[in-house]
Amino acid sequence: MSSLPRVFSGIQPSGNLHLGNYLGAIHTWVQEQNQYDNFFCIVDLHAITVPQDPAELRKNVRDLAALYLAAGISLEHATIFVQSHVPAHVELGWILNCQTPLGWLNRMTQFKDKSQKQETVAAGLMNYPTLMAADILLYDTQVVPVGDDQRQHIELTRDIAERFNHLYGETFVIPEALIRPVAARVMGLDDPTQKMSKSNKAANHSIPLLSDLKATRKAIMRAVTDSGSEIKFDETRPGVNNLLGIYQALTGKDKATIEAEFEGQGYGKLKGAVADVVIATLEPLQQRYNQLTADPAELDGILKRGAERAAEVANATLLRAYQQLGLR
Repeated sequence: MSSLPRVFSGIQPSGNLHLGNYLGAIHTWVQEQNQYDNFFCIVDLHAITVPQDPAELRKNVRDLAALYLAAGISLEHATIFVQSHVPAHVELGWILNCQTPLGWLNRMTQFKDKSQKQETVAAGLMNYPTLMAADILLYDTQVVPVGDDQRQHIELTRDIAERFNHLYGETFVIPEALIRPVAARVMGLDDPTQKMSKSNKAANHSIPLLSDLKATRKAIMRAVTDSGSEIKFDETRPGVNNLLGIYQALTGKDKATIEAEFEGQGYGKLKGAVADVVIATLEPLQQRYNQLTADPAELDGILKRGAERAAEVANATLLRAYQQLGLR
C-alpha cells in the first residue's frame, strides 16, 4: 500500500462533460495527483438512477475514460476504473442500505431536488448516497475532493461509517472532504447565478470539453456580465466573478495579480483572455482524446487493469465488513 494519502473520486458517464466538470474535478486531480494514491472511478451505476440508453452509456463510459487520460491523469499515480466492473460496490452498498436510517436519506437535498423533477422516482435515487458511501469507504479513502454541493454526501458517508464502526467495531476509515475555493463551482455563461450543468441545454450555457473551439470562443464572448465596469472578484457581481474564477483556475494566478492585469480594461478584454486560456487548455485535450478513442482496445485494457487493482483493495474492505456483521 502506498504511503501517500488515499483519494477516491468519480464522475458519472452521462455525456457532454463541460468546463465546470473539468475545473471542479479533473483539473485539480491532475494538478495534485502526485500527492495522493488516487482511485478515479467512472460511476456508471449512479448514472442508471435515471433511464439510460445502453449503447450510449457504453460509449459514454469509454469516452469519459479517454477524457481522464487526455486531461493528464497518469497511470503512474492513479487507478482508473469503472464502478460496475468491481462488484464490491454493489455488495457494500446493500450492506450500508441496511445500516442507514431512512430519515438520513430523506433529508438529502439532492434527492429532494431531483425527485421533484421526475414523474416516476426510482428507489435507487433515494439510495444513491449509500452507494456513494460504499464507493468511498471501500478504498480506505482519507480524502474526497468534491464540489461544495457534494459536502452533504460526504457528511452522510462519515455518519454511516461512524455508526457502523460503533455498532460492529473498527471497519472503515473516516474520510475527509476536500472543498477547493477556486472555481469549485463554475456557473452558466448565460445565467451566472446557476451552476453550469450537463442537463441544461440552453444556448451559451456551458462549455463542453469536446465542443468546436470557435463555438467555445463565441460562447465566452457572449457570456452575461453585470452592470458596472470594474473588473474585480466580487460575489455580488456573479457574471464577472465567474469569468475571473475560470481565468484564475486555469492560469494559477492570485486574485490581486489578475485584478491588476485587467485594471482599466473592459469586459471584452476579460472575455477574450478567458477564451484564450480555455482554448489553450481544450485544444491539446481534444487532440489526445481523439488519439485515445481511435484505439478502443487500449482503453479497454487500461480499464480492465484498473478494475483488477481496485477489486484487490475493495474486496479486502468488503471482507472486513462481512466478518464484522457475521456474514463470514
